[in-house]
Amino acid sequence: MKVIIDRITTNQIKELMTISRETFTDTFGSANDPQNLTQYLDSAYSALQLRSELNNADSTFWSITVDGVWAGYLKLNIGQAQSENFGDAALEIERIYVRRRFKRQGLGTKLYQLALNQAEQLGKTRIILGVWEHNEPAQKFYQRLGFHQIGAHTFQLGTDAQTDYIMEKKLTN
Repeated sequence: MKVIIDRITTNQIKELMTISRETFTDTFGSANDPQNLTQYLDSAYSALQLRSELNNADSTFWSITVDGVWAGYLKLNIGQAQSENFGDAALEIERIYVRRRFKRQGLGTKLYQLALNQAEQLGKTRIILGVWEHNEPAQKFYQRLGFHQIGAHTFQLGTDAQTDYIMEKKLTN
């Protein structure tokens, strides 16, 4: 199994749209109203929205491929790109998305390790992320990595206001 992690560019918008919609739907689709889901997907994962995010200097996107097939991706934010103002000392993991058929192969951990390396290179002292209150597998994954809940915020999925837990891991230098 050959695993490669690379920066995503605006030339890969179509692939990014596809994997974003697929992984979000696989993870959250069955637990949400189809109309709200479609509304969210059309807004959050449109070519225009993703291009804007890719062009933001405070965000980076990384793909992970297995034997040449996109298996998932990571989105990191600092500064003004953060979903909330977590401060200059924080790196935000906004997305670790892994396709269903590639789960339980350690790819999420590899993407997390990249985030950790990026945080260290940028001199960040903490990593922040949000995870849906009903996504227990993700919560347990992040807890195993040393994250703990420090708060919550609203995540708007169409007309449905949902709760994301804010989790943090402090880094030691």
